[in-house]
Amino acid sequence: MEMLASFERLSNIFLKVQCGAGLTLLWSPPDHMYLYQHILATLQCRDLLRATLFPETVLLLELETPGTISEPEGHPPEPSPPKRLLNLTLEVSTAKLTAFVAEDKFITLAAESVSLTRHGGSLQAYCPELAAGFDGNSIFNFKEVEVQLLPELEEMILHRNPFPMLQTLRNRVWLLSLGSVSVEFPYQYDFSQTLDEAVGVQKWLKGLHRGGTRAVASSSCAPLPPDLLLKVQHFSWVFLDDVFEVKLRDNYELMKDESKESAKRLQLLDAKVAALRKQHGELLPARKIEELYASLEHKNIEIYIQRSRRLYGNTPMRRALLTWSLAGLELVALADASFHGPERVVEQVRELDPGSPFPAEGVDLVIHWCRMLKCSVKTFLVRIRDYPRYLFEIRDWRLMGRLVGTEQSGQPCSRRRQILHLGLPWGNVAVERNMPPFKFYHDFHSEIFQYTVVWGPCWDPAWTLIGQSVDLLTKPSADPSPPLPWWDKSRLLFHGDWHMDVEQANLHQLATEDPYNTTENMHWEWSHLSFHWKPGQFVFKGDLDVNVRTASKYDDCCFLHLPDLCMTLDLQWLCHGNPHDHHSVTLRAPEFLPEVPVGQLHDSYRAFRSENLNLSIKMDLTRHSGTISQPRILLYSSTLRWMQNFWATWTSVTRPICRGKLFNNMKPSKKKLGQHYKQLSFTALFPQLQVHYWASFAQQRGIQIECSQGHVFTRGTQRLIPQAGTVMRRLISDWSVTQMVSDLSQVTVHLMASPTEENADHCLDPLVTKTHLLSLSSLTYQRHSSRMAEEELSTRVGDPAFHTHQLHLVDLRASWTTTNRDIAFGLYDGYKKAAVLKRNLSTEALKGLKIDPQMPAKKPKQSVPTSAPAPPPPVSTPSFSGQPDKGSSGGAYMLQKLIEETDRFVVFTEEESGVSDQLCGIAACQTDDIYNRNCLIELVNCQMVLRGAETEGCVIVSAAKAQLLQCQHHPAWYGDTLKQKTSWTCLLDGMQYFATTESSPTEQDGRQLWLEVKNIEEHRQRSLDSVQELMESGQAVGGMVTTTTDWNQPAEAQQAQQVQRIISRCNCRMYYISYSHDIDPELATQIKPPEVHENQEKEDLLKKQEGAVDTFTLIHHELEISTNPAQYAMILDIVNNLLLHVEPKRKEHSEKKQRVRFQLEISSNPEEQRSSILHLQEAVRQHVAQIRQLEKQMYSIMKSLQDDSKNENLFDLNQKLQLQLNQEKASLQLESEELNILIRCFKDFQLQQANKMELRKQQEDVSVVRRTEFYFAQARWRLTEEDGQLGIAELELQRFLYSKVNKSDDTAEHLLELGWFTMNNLLPNAVYKVVLRPQSSCQSGRQLALRLFSKVRPPVGGISVKEHFEVNVVPLTIQLTHQFFHRIMGFFFPGRSVEDDEVGDEEDKSKLVTTGIPVVKPRQLIVTDDAAALGPGKGVAQGLNRSSGVRRSFRKAPEHPVDDIDKMKERAAMNNSFIYIKIPQVPLCVSYKGEKNSVDWGDLNLVLPCLEYHNNTWTWLDFAMAVKRDSRKALVAQVIKEKLRLKPATGSEVRGKLETKSDLNMQQQEEEEKARLLIGLSVGNKNPGKKSIFGRRK
Repeated sequence: MEMLASFERLSNIFLKVQCGAGLTLLWSPPDHMYLYQHILATLQCRDLLRATLFPETVLLLELETPGTISEPEGHPPEPSPPKRLLNLTLEVSTAKLTAFVAEDKFITLAAESVSLTRHGGSLQAYCPELAAGFDGNSIFNFKEVEVQLLPELEEMILHRNPFPMLQTLRNRVWLLSLGSVSVEFPYQYDFSQTLDEAVGVQKWLKGLHRGGTRAVASSSCAPLPPDLLLKVQHFSWVFLDDVFEVKLRDNYELMKDESKESAKRLQLLDAKVAALRKQHGELLPARKIEELYASLEHKNIEIYIQRSRRLYGNTPMRRALLTWSLAGLELVALADASFHGPERVVEQVRELDPGSPFPAEGVDLVIHWCRMLKCSVKTFLVRIRDYPRYLFEIRDWRLMGRLVGTEQSGQPCSRRRQILHLGLPWGNVAVERNMPPFKFYHDFHSEIFQYTVVWGPCWDPAWTLIGQSVDLLTKPSADPSPPLPWWDKSRLLFHGDWHMDVEQANLHQLATEDPYNTTENMHWEWSHLSFHWKPGQFVFKGDLDVNVRTASKYDDCCFLHLPDLCMTLDLQWLCHGNPHDHHSVTLRAPEFLPEVPVGQLHDSYRAFRSENLNLSIKMDLTRHSGTISQPRILLYSSTLRWMQNFWATWTSVTRPICRGKLFNNMKPSKKKLGQHYKQLSFTALFPQLQVHYWASFAQQRGIQIECSQGHVFTRGTQRLIPQAGTVMRRLISDWSVTQMVSDLSQVTVHLMASPTEENADHCLDPLVTKTHLLSLSSLTYQRHSSRMAEEELSTRVGDPAFHTHQLHLVDLRASWTTTNRDIAFGLYDGYKKAAVLKRNLSTEALKGLKIDPQMPAKKPKQSVPTSAPAPPPPVSTPSFSGQPDKGSSGGAYMLQKLIEETDRFVVFTEEESGVSDQLCGIAACQTDDIYNRNCLIELVNCQMVLRGAETEGCVIVSAAKAQLLQCQHHPAWYGDTLKQKTSWTCLLDGMQYFATTESSPTEQDGRQLWLEVKNIEEHRQRSLDSVQELMESGQAVGGMVTTTTDWNQPAEAQQAQQVQRIISRCNCRMYYISYSHDIDPELATQIKPPEVHENQEKEDLLKKQEGAVDTFTLIHHELEISTNPAQYAMILDIVNNLLLHVEPKRKEHSEKKQRVRFQLEISSNPEEQRSSILHLQEAVRQHVAQIRQLEKQMYSIMKSLQDDSKNENLFDLNQKLQLQLNQEKASLQLESEELNILIRCFKDFQLQQANKMELRKQQEDVSVVRRTEFYFAQARWRLTEEDGQLGIAELELQRFLYSKVNKSDDTAEHLLELGWFTMNNLLPNAVYKVVLRPQSSCQSGRQLALRLFSKVRPPVGGISVKEHFEVNVVPLTIQLTHQFFHRIMGFFFPGRSVEDDEVGDEEDKSKLVTTGIPVVKPRQLIVTDDAAALGPGKGVAQGLNRSSGVRRSFRKAPEHPVDDIDKMKERAAMNNSFIYIKIPQVPLCVSYKGEKNSVDWGDLNLVLPCLEYHNNTWTWLDFAMAVKRDSRKALVAQVIKEKLRLKPATGSEVRGKLETKSDLNMQQQEEEEKARLLIGLSVGNKNPGKKSIFGRRK
């Protein structure tokens, strides 16, 4: 060492020190004490020598010391001599300092080429490399270190300009410049122990050397500290990973790669062996081949071992668990006199944290400082392990603001003692340590260009290891209280506001369990984000796009676009005390713990610790800005399935990582934030919203919802349920929605479909057709939780008005057409298939319901009897089959009834009360086994437009008020099947029906016709002020009403079109009951097995069928109807093709199910079917996996095509993959259906075996699958001319009942019953006003006037098959005119000739097969329905179907050219195959008035004979003509006899004529000729002008 010292004047001293060799220093507290004591003894010896040798000097100094403090006022103090300045230059080549802070803890500081220069008030130091180690581990490494202390710096003056509130203009500056800073913490190294010991030694040194001057320094005003300017080019912070984990992962990757390489080598060897066999044939020995394969296997092992040894030869081993790196860091910390000193710092604290109550006695601060900060970072990156995505990625980050740091002085109980071992002779020293935490108060504003966060549950294991590494950095508090979770610790340590303006913010939520996956994630993308964090609240403002990133053709699906979003997150911390009062938290040392009750642990954070958190999220889109885009949601069915997988991934239970005795980690597990929530509420406000849902991307079918201003609010609560058992398990999180309220206005729903399939570009067809489904003015929805329902029902028992879901709709306008029907059925079918596939592939698919016969049923939630609900008693429905209902003697009872009714020509029924009380739908809805009133839908001023498939025009149905109620019933046994029942009840008040007239123009541009509100709402007092009111026809049936095409504009501003009221105001009741095999798991414990009677007899077939049948019932009490022929045709078209449309392939499905049932029954071990189900499940899963793999391949090809669009090979490969994908989807659908049938039958088999039931029904026991019922108490039907005003006839009906029963064998039964009917003639100058009426007066509800029964088989070759057709009628009185008959026939069969030419032989004509080909005279061919239109479930009015009853002008033109096959279908649809027809005899009283020159008669008593037909293929008109022909043939003799008998015998002329006729011997031929004259059958061409009722004009 060289030391050079020079003196220049007395004020300056120059000192230069150079050390060429290494400088090594070892330091420890005992060494320091030795040195300290020797120096202290030396100083004392010096003082003693001075006092001994120079006593006068010491005495003089003692006397002058007090005099210097108080000088006389008149004498100013003498100037002190100038202070000497030391100019120092220090140069050291290498230096190493080792400080032992404990016996086994030491800190090492190593530096190279250190140079230090001090000149005047400035200081400058430089070191190219500096390292700090702890316990032999190199932790901190600094390169290019340069430190300067400057009196002032111009750059700092510029940095002060943005802060005008600063008072100090210039200040000293510490300038610290670092080339790179590297921090590395070894795996599982406890850094906190050494750091805590070092801090204790520092506290001891501070107390040792400053003990005497502490009070003086604290009382005097400390000088302003210098500013700080820190520049770091590169900074990295690394937690090192476990070497075993690293090698395990690398070895796994090596094994994966080696398996692929070995497979390639095996393929090469196979090819070579095949070539050798082809060359040498049988001469190649098998032993040689085995040796080749054995050597290959041995070679594979050698290659693997070699690769494993050279694994880290070229590439170094990964070491980092977490890497945090900064680039271009520049930090400026400015001190100022305005916030310097403890009083001013306290003022800043109270300003930055106004929400926290400040102690009245003030706060004593040990550490206090306040700085203005200005920071900029170019890149801020955080990466976990070698994952491909950064955890945090921030670019161009600038931060400005104020930061305050304080540490409160602890009370005596808040000071812990740290023992420092100094050894002999000093012993141990106790150092007092302050326990209150160091807190930060901030007010920051930052600007960021790009901010990206990536997170996923797959990163959770690595994050757990990172958390364990972070715990080793800081020593836990000595307070024995349970540690605070991170959210409470952040509330305790950080206070203030933070503003951030981010140009582009991204959040990626990983959706797979593979942390190296980069394609599957949910991307939250904020543009121009303004973020504000203040205590208890987060505010986000900007444009939000949520995208689904997946490796398929649905990639980059922006399913949520929210422009100008203001999202506010309010956090309400539920604490025992004030959640903001952090000043009152007092930590206690272990020796100062207060007494607590027995069984309770001490908790210093008790008042501050949060028990739960209530989170409120508000999304406000109503901010007004200049953007044009509106909020929209875009969803695909595949996107929803992806989100289900995403949700399952994010809600999966994490596994414990490195916990337990093996890892020396017995700390209790940390609570997750997700389990800390108690209540979560969500509010959304938007001015408009657009939702697109595409159920099928390939078929391009979807739905669009648009609405104006809306508000949605929902609140949910969480319960943590402990699991049963002695093993400690995680709490089960149970979320329930307690409240939901939503208000929407101007909602419109469209169905969308494309006529083409998916194109090669995987884009949606821009020419997609959009049809209107429904729209409404306002929608209000409310939902209450079941727990709230129980609480309210406990206070108001028996109140049925409470429903879980309540929906209120105003001005509903719905459209239902064949297009809507097909799209809606397609959407539902896709949803159902996806749900079935998901359920059948789950692990719960083969788990049946566990039913304990000994367990009593639980008491239902609402007022339900304690015992298990029994199935509702079967209700006897009027049926023509006449099944007995009187026990075992039912057959004899019915036979006796039939004998009694033989002579009475009335149709008898067994109902004793009204027919409406015996309907199955009403009886099934009125059972008392309801456990949940689920849904209530209220509609005000609703209307629906119905359009048929074959006719132009529309029918509008409106209702002033409507209520729709849904109830869920307890599961019950129906026969041998367990089902759960759901009932719907619809109440409609103020219903009206409107229809367009034939003369109305067709709608243009697809615009809909709507009624005005004034014509829908309740009947009001009419004010005849306006001309419009005078022109309208009031509320009467037949009146014309003006419609509108634009709901938002008045009718006067549009080209108005009128519709006719065809049914006046009435009320309607509808009931629908459905039964499902899917039982609610919560209700499974309430199910008791069916009771098996000892004397069990075979039940009635009808009762078996009616056990659990999907039933629809419609009831009208009074109807006033008025229709013209076109409207009648339109109504039939709508009923056939819209209302009674059922899904096809029911018979095929039932046959497959029956076959599987039979296989289960004959199987020796039915449990073997479980393995076949498992194999089929695996096959279906393989199809699903193959589809996903093909989509990923197509995704990569499409990405390649974006770069190289002209690559033909890629395009061809894409087409092949598309074909293969379609084939896989078809195979998936087939096998999924088969799997569904197999699982369903297997579950039924399990239930039946558990209860010892018969598995398979007998073949003759065909079950009922659906029932449809229509009932009208009284209806008056007015038949009008084409103008809709002039009447033809009026038909009055009473107790009208129509029921249709669909059975499992694809057959159907139709029953039509009529209690009373009359027909009046409304033609002008009619002779007879009453055309048709029963002869007896109106009787009770026990008797019917008409019964029509038809049993229909499945169609054969497109021809509907009527297995049984029978008509029963009471005695009738008919008063008919020729004009009325032709008008009526023209109404029902317009455009058809009802008077066909005679075919030679009557009997031959009865066997004629009508195919639509003209026999004698050409007949018009009009298409009616689709193929099998009158098949099962197609037509309620099959007996009334008008195959040709619509005029050409009113029927839609064919969209495509008609070929021969279409003609065959048309002809098949026109015909019906009647196997058996029976019409019993009917007494008639007939009066007839023909045209001029025709024969008339009155009150002829005739008996229509019993007619039977077998195996005929007719149209309905052919059937009518056959009945006409045979009736005419049988009535000839009756007419002659009745006509002759009714002639009066009083006049002489008459008597003479009779005698003359008797003289001619009453020849038979003459009688026939007279009969022909009487009934209009002319002989030859004698009377060409005469006409009869059954004849035609010649």
